[in-house]
Formats: sequence, structure tokens, C-alpha cells
Amino acid sequence: MWATAFAFVFGSHTRRQLKLRFKNVSWFHTPLPSLSLHILAHVAPVAMTRINTNVSSLVAQNRLASSNHDLQQSLTRLSTGLRINSASDNPAGLLASQALRSEITGLTKAISNTTRASQIISTADSALGQVSNLLNDVRGLVVEAANTGALSDEEIAANQLQIDSSLEAINRISQTTTFQGKKLLDGSQEFISTLDTVPGVTDFSIDQANLGTSGKIDVEVNVSSAAAKAEISVAAGTFDPPLDGEAVATSKLETNTYYHAVLNDSGIRITGDFDSVQFVDDGNFNNIPAASIAGGVLTLLYDSYDQPHAIGLSASRINALPGIEAHYEGGYSEHTQQTGGVTPVHAGLEVRRSDGGNIAIAYTDADQAATTASFDEQTNTVNIALGTDETGKGFVDIAQLVNDLPSLSGGADLTATVIDSDGEEATGSSQRLNLTAADLSTNLTNFQPKLKGDLIFELKGSAGGETFQFSEGATAQQIAAAVNLVSDSTGVVASIDDGLRFTSQNYGSDESVEIEVIREGDDGTFESNLSQSRGLGSDVEATVNGVKAGGTGNNLSINTSGLDLSVTVEEGSSSNFQFSITGGGATFQLGPNATSTQRASLGIGSVSTGKLGGASGRLYELGSGQAKSLTNDVQGAASIIDEVISKVVGMRGRLGSFQSTTLESNLVSLNETKANLQEADSSIRDADFAQESANLTRAQILVQSGTNVLSLANQNPRNVLSLLG
Repeated sequence: MWATAFAFVFGSHTRRQLKLRFKNVSWFHTPLPSLSLHILAHVAPVAMTRINTNVSSLVAQNRLASSNHDLQQSLTRLSTGLRINSASDNPAGLLASQALRSEITGLTKAISNTTRASQIISTADSALGQVSNLLNDVRGLVVEAANTGALSDEEIAANQLQIDSSLEAINRISQTTTFQGKKLLDGSQEFISTLDTVPGVTDFSIDQANLGTSGKIDVEVNVSSAAAKAEISVAAGTFDPPLDGEAVATSKLETNTYYHAVLNDSGIRITGDFDSVQFVDDGNFNNIPAASIAGGVLTLLYDSYDQPHAIGLSASRINALPGIEAHYEGGYSEHTQQTGGVTPVHAGLEVRRSDGGNIAIAYTDADQAATTASFDEQTNTVNIALGTDETGKGFVDIAQLVNDLPSLSGGADLTATVIDSDGEEATGSSQRLNLTAADLSTNLTNFQPKLKGDLIFELKGSAGGETFQFSEGATAQQIAAAVNLVSDSTGVVASIDDGLRFTSQNYGSDESVEIEVIREGDDGTFESNLSQSRGLGSDVEATVNGVKAGGTGNNLSINTSGLDLSVTVEEGSSSNFQFSITGGGATFQLGPNATSTQRASLGIGSVSTGKLGGASGRLYELGSGQAKSLTNDVQGAASIIDEVISKVVGMRGRLGSFQSTTLESNLVSLNETKANLQEADSSIRDADFAQESANLTRAQILVQSGTNVLSLANQNPRNVLSLLG
């Protein structure tokens, strides 16, 4: 052990030198002060003279054990690379690290899920790309087939075969596009809803929906304002006579003969050109031996006068025509035979068309018993087929047939009325005037308002513009016909309804109608009677579950975190409706936690030819023998293919948007979050090799030093033996 150092200090007047000897240290002398004595000592364990308890050894052992622990810890950390290898290393750090690692595990799976979802969308998009190519080919074939002046029937038939092949390929793609056995484009990934049963909804698409824990969404749509077309009207006074909004065709039968009964008010009149008409013996009339027509006048001759007869109106057949209403009131009076000369008997049937378009009446004989009525919109003709059954063949019956017909495709109505000799509604008889001969036809258009002066104007619509030139005396029908002839190049149609109206073909704020009068005659009032020079359409306005929806024409759409859909309502509809989304869709787990807020559900529709289409029809209708095939309706086929191409492009755009904005951005976010969490976990759990290397070196030195010190401490009891010698 180290020797004890003593310093004796004596009084200042006496100085002595004390020789001190330390073990292993040479002797040296030091001067001592002389006044007082102090013991300055660092005493090694005072118990150095004890042998039962070696305190120095115990201290050395503890220090050596601590150094060994530090050495072992450094070796463990350097070998594992972790600063926390057990809970005892850092309990709080271990808890924080485990929480971070749990989040990292969820993020890793979310990244994997997002990557797979992106692969699914890429697969669907690739298939849709092929469908788009096929549709473009079909469109080219349709446009080529419209060139009937240059293509032979065989070439058109060859084009039709190519279209049929393309339609088959599209159906095949719809059924075979799969990802790990899951079909993507057959409609199985669409949302399930009750929207297809809602009246007034013509088309819809549910793109995304978060069904939450209930697995259902109830949707309420409140339409505050219906969509409208752009419109400019011209007042009725522009024309002479003024435009009253109706076109009239009158079928007239005039007889100059004896009769047995007449109307109690006035005669019965039918105007028009007839081939032949005759009365037959139906129990009321005697046989009619002769019936002739000359100069448009039908003459019926009776061969006897021995019994009373009744001649009346029978218009119920007319009332069965679409959009027509016939009026016939009052009773009849029978009179005895009158023979005092020739008295004209008139019967009239008048049919009015509300939109002012041309109208004609044509009669034909029919093989069936019942008399029927129909309207041919191609020829604008009311066709009356007179049956073999004499009952119900009069004008009152025919008028009723006309009036029972549905409205025309453009919304116009036909109204049939039985008139008398003055052109007024007949009210005097309800008996039948039976007609059996056919081809009573007339093309009268009594509604002929005309321009008061020359007119040149330019009409512009959303599709383009055209310039029109009319001379004084041109009729409103002629103006409307000229405008409608080129409606495909302007996007504007004309109609007659209490004036002349120019209306956009479609609805929405993108639609417009503009009229610029270039020149007008001095007496003309066309420009001054325009309601406006430029008219604009408007979009539907609505809310979906209280959220304002975007409107484009009759289409309304909404895109929120919980719901993304678009709905097309009927033209001009303002009806509210409700529906429910009860399931379906392709659901992707995109977050680290299995909650509804970290999932995305996407609706992927079917691309089969039976599903693809729009307002013009479905894609399958372009096939051979269908309504819109190349040989039946090329223009209709072009309209359908354009709508289908637009729909498929929209699907691709929606999938691409979901992939780029949702999946890819989510993938970037997840990777960055994972990296940050891994960095945080590393700072808590991973070992710092620079620090641990220094700790290892220190621990090694301390272990070596501690071992040597312990060896010396263990020798202290031996020094006590010197006291015994």
C-alpha cells in the first residue's frame, strides 16, 4: 500500500526537516514550519492492518464488476446494432419503439395494398385503351358508310361485318379483363343502388362512395331549378295573318242529294280532295246505287225514299290518333223524307297540330273489322284505315281515335274536331256517317302566316352559324323548315307555337341562340318582334344531401370525400328524388388502419355493348339487323358511337385520376411517413457505433485496470504480517 505522508509543522522560529519515505519512492527532505503541528494526510484504508475484511478488495471488485457490465453492454450493442436489446435497457424507449414499429408494419402493408390497387387500375385502363381503339375504328367505318354516293352495297356490307367483329371484341374484353381472377369491366365492380328504379333519371354513374360501418348511404336530391334550352321567340304579329300556333288540315265531304235526316243546327262539312266515298246500307240507309266525285265534290244518290234516315257525324276514330282531342256535343233530330229539291249536306273533320307543322289527312280501306287511326311523322299525315265494321266509322268515332293517339316526338299535339258547314264545331248529331271508300286525302295547310317584308338574318348556335334569306310572303312554316334543315350545323331548331321560336337542341349554360338581322324590308317587323338578340340556356340546380351539386345541362354531379356521383335527369325535369347505395364497388385499403376513412371505394362500370350508350341508344344497336346498323340508320349510329366514345374516355379519365391523385399520391405519402417513423425508431432503438466503440475501449481499459487494482488490494493483508516480525 501507499505510505502515509505526514507533515509536522513546528513554530515559525524553529525549522526542522523531516525525512519521509514512501514505498518505491526515493527519500526527500522538506522544510517544516515551527509554530503548530498539523497532520495532513491522505490515509489509505485505515483498516490496512485488518485481515478479516479487505475493504479495498471489495471496492475493487465492485468497480471491476461495473466495468465488466459496461464492457458486456458495449459488446452486445455493437454485435446487434441495437441500443435497446431488452426492456431493462430502456423501458420507456422500448414502449415508444414498439408503438412506432406497429405503425411501420401497418404502413408497409398499406404501401403494398396501394401498389396492388394501382396495378389493378392499370390493368383496367389498358383494357379500356383497347376498347377505345376499337370504338375509333367503328366510328371511321360509320363515317365511311355514310358516303353512300361512292360506296357500293357490298362495301357497306363489308364495313358492317367489321363493326360486328369489333362489337364482339368489345364484349370479349368486358368479360375477360381480370386481375387474379377478379373481373374488372363486366359490371361486377359497380355500386349497387336503387337509382335505376327512380323515375325521371335517364343515366347515372356512381364513381366513389364511402359506405362507412353501416354499409349503406341514403341520398336525397333536391332540384331547385330545372335546366333550360336557349331560346329566342318572334312575336305572332311578325306574320300576316298573325301566327296562332296551330296548323290545320280539314277533310271534307259534301253531298248534293236528297236526304231523310239533317242536323238540327247546321250541315256537316268535310273539305279536301277525295277519290271516292259512298254510303252503304247499314239499316238506316237504303241502298245507294251510285257514288261519284267530280272536281273534288262527292255526290251520293239514294234509290228510295220510303223510310226515315239519319245522317250524322261519326268522328270517334279520329280521336284515337296521338295527342288529338275531338269534341262533339248535342243530340240529333230525325226528319221525314224531304224531296223538294237538292239540299247540300256537309260533314267536316278538322285536325289541328299545335306546333304549326304541316299536316295532311289520308283515308284508306282496311281488311280488318275495326277502323284505326295513326300518324306518320315522316310524311306528317293522319292515316285513317276504314274497317269493314260499319259501326264506329263516322267522324265522331274517327276523331276520338285521333285524340287518343300519344303526343308527337317533338311534343306537339293533334286535335280532331267535327265541324259544320260554317267551319264551326258541329253540335247537332251523334249518328254515323259511314264511309267505306278509301283514299280520301288532303294536304291542306290552312295555317299560312306570311312575312310582311324581305328578310336576311344570321342564326348562330352552339354548333355553328348559318345565314338565311327569305322574300316577302314567305310563310312561317318555310322559315322553320329551312332552319330545321341545317339544325345539325347550328344546333338550333325552329318551331311554331304562338309565334316562331328558335330553340337550342340541347340544355345547359353552354347552349346559345343568337339572331342578327342583316337586312329587312320596310314593312318587315321581324327584328322588332324578336324577344332578344341572344338567348342562353341554363343548367340544372340541385343539392345532394344538402351539398350544392354542379350542373351541366340536365346532368348534376357531386364530389366529396364520402360520395362522388353524377346523375342525368329527364329533359327539363325539376322533380326531387331519393335513392340508396347499398354496396358494391371495388374497395381498396389504402391506410395503415382498417377504418372506413382509410379506405377508398371505386365504381367500375361495364363496357359491354349492351351497357355502353347514352340518349341516342346502346352500342349493340350498331350490329347487323339492328335499328342503327349501317343499312338502317347511319346517322343514328354516328350519334351512338360518339356518345360511347365520350363515355369510355370519361371512364379512363376517372380511373387515371384515381390512380394519380389518390393512389400515387397516397403511395408517396405512405413512403415518406414510413421513412420518418423508421428514423424515429432508429433514434430510439439503434446503437450509435461511434459512441459504442468509444464505450467499448473505455470499458476494456477499466476492466484491465480494475483487474490490476483488485490484485493489489488482495495483497494488503500480507503487509500486516510485517508487524509480527
